[in-house]
Amino acid sequence: MSFSTMLFVAFIAIVSIQVIYYLSFLFAFATKPAEKRLKQNLPVSIIVCAKNEAKNLKENLPALINQKYPNFEIVLVNDSSSDDTLEVMKTLKNQNDNISIVDVKENEAFWGNKKYALTLGIKASKNDFLIFTDADCLPVSDMWLANIAGHFSNAKSIVLGYGAYRKKPLSLLNKLIRFETLMTALQYFSYAILGLPYMGVGRNMAYRKELFFNNSGFNNHMHVKSGDDDLLINEMATKENTAICFTKASFTLSEPKSSFNNWFYQKRRHVSTARLYKVKHKALLGLFYISQLAFWILALFCFLIMDNWQLVLILFCLRLFVQYASVGISSNKLLEKDLILLIPILDLFLVITQLFIFITNLISKPKHWK
Repeated sequence: MSFSTMLFVAFIAIVSIQVIYYLSFLFAFATKPAEKRLKQNLPVSIIVCAKNEAKNLKENLPALINQKYPNFEIVLVNDSSSDDTLEVMKTLKNQNDNISIVDVKENEAFWGNKKYALTLGIKASKNDFLIFTDADCLPVSDMWLANIAGHFSNAKSIVLGYGAYRKKPLSLLNKLIRFETLMTALQYFSYAILGLPYMGVGRNMAYRKELFFNNSGFNNHMHVKSGDDDLLINEMATKENTAICFTKASFTLSEPKSSFNNWFYQKRRHVSTARLYKVKHKALLGLFYISQLAFWILALFCFLIMDNWQLVLILFCLRLFVQYASVGISSNKLLEKDLILLIPILDLFLVITQLFIFITNLISKPKHWK
């Protein structure tokens, strides 16, 4: 068998793997209608952990305070801030009876560890049903809380939501950030629907306090600086106890990083936790990424080497078509329609960036959550 033939056979195999993945995403999430379940009588606690977030708290807390929900408290956790975060929290508390404050002092054993601060906030909360978001996140509607809480039930004790980023016109970096966020959501929503939930994002997720403590909280990975969201969900989530919520009123909106270096470092921290996922999740996610990278590399070599480039083009277009169907429909559902035309370019950029993140993390490890 000639080298070009072996290359083409490998390309067929990679395209087949990619098509299977994207068809799975298509039929699991992209074609699934959003279920609107509103719950107004469940006592819930919103927990916001903030470190040097005075400005964001002033801008975003009113949207939490004004949620149309009759029975909720807001637990504000000040994680050893050096700015006016605590003063802003106290001002808001004086104006609202349903706000409580947890002031976390510096602790040598847990310095720079968001999980320690979150644990104190969870312990201080009055209710069993906990909703998590960040200080830089803004609910897109005053029905956010009702939508997320509505997916709790006797069986469902984890709710995974969508945390979007603001759009910045004419910014390729902004589109890359939102595309990566979209692809991550497409995967964790799809995996949850298929009975393999593996992560959530701390910008918009919920779980029961009872489940948290039955899992011994963050004890198994307290030494890892990141992972207060994905590692915890990876441990606790099952097919039976996990629900997803992607109604448009349930989204949160965050300010994206404005420089590539800042975003790159943020993603380094996020990616560094994946090595601690369950083996089945690491295998599935690893195969998807390797096949993504191999698709572009093999496509390039096949176009350059093979005489029958038309066959390569057919396979190339087949994979792009299935990707467009899956990611395109999902983009529309998650209000990211402006990304659709750029999917191949953003996909290639993201694959290259993730490769550099992986290599960089092998050389040095990111340290703190802020």
